Formats: sequence, C-alpha cells, structure tokens
Amino acid sequence: MAKVFVVNSKHRADVLVYAVDREYKADLLYFEVDREYKAKGDELWYFVEREYQATVKIFWVDREYQAKLKVFKVDREYKAKWNKSNSYRNRLG
Repeated sequence: MAKVFVVNSKHRADVLVYAVDREYKADLLYFEVDREYKAKGDELWYFVEREYQATVKIFWVDREYQAKLKVFKVDREYKAKWNKSNSYRNRLG
C-alpha cells in the first residue's frame, strides 16, 4: 500500500518524482484514494500528513530529467497501473 508523504527537501526523499503532462510519458499511472485503507500496491496512493505514517517519502522535482519516477495522476481507479518498467516497481507500498 502506497502511503505517501511529501518531503520538502530532496535528501529526505526515498524517491524523486516528476508529474508528467501526458499519460504515455509516465512510468506509473496513479490514483489518489480518499481513505488510508484503500491504498493498495504502488498504484493507489494515499497522502498522509505525518512522515512516520508513510510507506514512501517523495519529493516533487521541477524538471523531468531530475526524476527517478515519472507519474501521471489518473481520474479513475481502474486506470492506475505501471506503464513502463522502473526500479521502484513494488517498492512504494
């Protein structure tokens, strides 16, 4: 389950993430769930308010080349999936 906490500096992050503007550019298509228990796998993200609650800490980078993981937020849960191979697969939850 991907319980995500956004950190405010790169060195505190487990993964550097960039939000791409098109689905086909993303490594991962994620869906943001509204309840913690709904967070499953790498694809269904729940954003937590406290760092200790997180299974992964991310930092949003400004440039695509800085990212280790490129993501695209989808509008339906069933669309959430890995789009491309990535070393962070099965490591977010």
